[in-house]
This record gives sequence, structure tokens and C-alpha cells, in this order.
Amino acid sequence: MTEPCLLVLDADPLPRLDRLSGRARIVHADENTLARHLPTADVLLVWDFLSDAVRQAWPGDGPRPGWVHTPSAGVDRLLPELSASPDTVITNARGVFDQPIAEYVAGLTLAMAKDFRGSWELQRQRRWRHRETKRVGGTRAVVVGSGPIGRAIGRTLMALGVAVELVGRTERSGDPDFGKVHAGGALHGLMSDADWVVCVAPLTEESRGMFDAAAFARMKPDAHFINVGRGQHVVEEDLKRALTERRIAGAALDVFADEPLASDSKLWDVPGLLVSPHMSGDTIGWRDDLAEQFLDNFDRWEAGEPLLNVVDKGLGYVPSTA
Repeated sequence: MTEPCLLVLDADPLPRLDRLSGRARIVHADENTLARHLPTADVLLVWDFLSDAVRQAWPGDGPRPGWVHTPSAGVDRLLPELSASPDTVITNARGVFDQPIAEYVAGLTLAMAKDFRGSWELQRQRRWRHRETKRVGGTRAVVVGSGPIGRAIGRTLMALGVAVELVGRTERSGDPDFGKVHAGGALHGLMSDADWVVCVAPLTEESRGMFDAAAFARMKPDAHFINVGRGQHVVEEDLKRALTERRIAGAALDVFADEPLASDSKLWDVPGLLVSPHMSGDTIGWRDDLAEQFLDNFDRWEAGEPLLNVVDKGLGYVPSTA
């Protein structure tokens, strides 16, 4: 029996694929060689999930892999080009990043409420200046994105005493954690009462640019905004203006429209904005977790069993029922 071909779009460090020795022929590619290898691949592992190389290389002659796995939560760097291949299944890293990102958002919430940045700056200046900070317990949060990451964020904030409203694609009642999941149309009304607005939605045409000047105008002057979803969810110039004019109290961005953020970007200097380099889900050992998840799914693929975390290419994410 011929060994299946696993094509890997590599990033540094390489994934640990020792378990596949003798079970698959592994071919490594970069953005320059990917298109040449695609027709001979049975499976494509997009280890460099921040690259747009797959979208650029996918259109062309010859067959395409029947299974594509991206070790990321979002699949926007694969669509819509892969949608043109109905026989290609896409899977993602659903489940790996849930709790790390929830902890990161909780940390940001505490840091902004307790003014840790101010304390560090005063320490640097050797200044003793007493202040009063905000209580987290009893505040209200709106979490936009009702997938596993959004739910983990909501549960973690609730453990801090925060009242959480979860917003998803469609309205659902009887939720075991949140009672009710609101439809996207309810977002603007919910934002006006929120102390914290957290975006972790998948990037779709409907969610692109959803946080614009009109959205920030609905927030309270003492509210904070956090984005750990995708940079394209936010109209960055509108957020910059809202912070500069003190229409909202502060914000934290872990994702940006263009990454890495250029050293001359004006976002670095926006008052009240905390910038981090797309790291909210990246804890020690995260790459090993991603490799193990792929290998477990490869076992299923090899055995002819249903794959886990199959993305609905029309929706752009793994449905909650999956």
C-alpha cells in the first residue's frame, strides 16, 4: 500500500511528527514551493497558519488534498479559495486555545481595572501616589463570539463576579452557563450597559469591521474594549479616535489588521491602548499541543473515522453542534 503524502507548510520550529514514521510520506514546503506540491498531497498541514500562501497557491490545475488542517482557531486565511473545492475537508485547532485565551482576557480585565500600568509607571518614576481602582466583581461584560473560546472567557469572567452576556450568530435560550445566547443584532443594545466588551468572534463578511465609530459611540465613557478575535473586526482608526478623545476608558488589542504591527504604526502611542503581539493563546508547550491534536486526527483519518473539528466552509467556523 502506498504511503499517503502529508504536505506541511512549515514554520519555525517544525512540528513533531515522529508518530507518522512509516505511515506517511512527509513533504515540507514553503510559500515558494507549496503550489508545486499541492497536486500530489493527500493531506495538507498548514503549520505556518499566519501565512496566506495556501490561498495564493490553491487555485490551479490538478487535484487538491482531501483534508486541510490549520492549527489555529480561525480559518479566514484559507477561505474563500478552499470553498471552491467541495471534496476538501478543513479542520482547525478548536479546543486548544480556549482556557489560555480566557486567562489572558481575565488578566487584561484585572490589569485595566486595577491600573497595573499606572503602578508600574509610578514605580519607574519612584513616585508614591495612592489611587482608587475599579472593582471587577459586579461589573458587566459582553463577549462577542459564542464558540468554545468565547464560552471559556465568559465562564472565567463570571468566576471573578462579572455578569456576562454572550453574543453569537443566532439566539438560543436555556444555555447551561449563560441562560441565553443573544443574536448578533442585540449587540449594540447590550454594549451600552457593558463595562467590558470582548471580541472573540470568527472573521466573516458579517463581522468584518463590526467595531467601528458607531459601535464605540454606544459604549460607556468608563468602559473598556478587548479584541482577541481578528484584527479586521475593528476599524482601527475609529478605535484610535475613541481613545484619543476619551470616549471610552481603554482598550487592549492582541490582533491587528496588518501583522506584525509596523514599528511606525500610530497605534503604539494611542493613550489607554495596550498592544500585545497576537499571543493571547500561546502558552508554554502550545505547539506540542497543536501537533498532538493533528496527530490524533490523523489517526482518525487513517482509520477512515470522522474527523474532529470540521469547519463549515459556508459559515467559516466549526458549528457549535460539531
